[in-house]
Amino acid sequence: MFTHVVLFKLKENTRKNVDFVANTLKAMEGKIPELKEIEVGIDELHTDRSFDVCLITRFDSVDDMNEYQIHPYHVNEVLGKIKPYIEVSKVADYIK
Repeated sequence: MFTHVVLFKLKENTRKNVDFVANTLKAMEGKIPELKEIEVGIDELHTDRSFDVCLITRFDSVDDMNEYQIHPYHVNEVLGKIKPYIEVSKVADYIK
């Protein structure tokens, strides 16, 4: 299983913005065949090191993750909508 983790720091950390980003990410469930598991979390501690939203996605392979990256729903309905809200994002990818 290949895991792709993305941490998002928003430009404006309001509850409305955080909920919008989190719900937009969650909406991918069931819409991209290669995406086997999805988990979205919202930061609770709000420390200096914290990011606002965490996305954990799982795929059968790196190739499937690459297909997900270019899938029209991911590109248009997710990235296209949340990009204006994002200040910075960081990723970690691993095989388990």
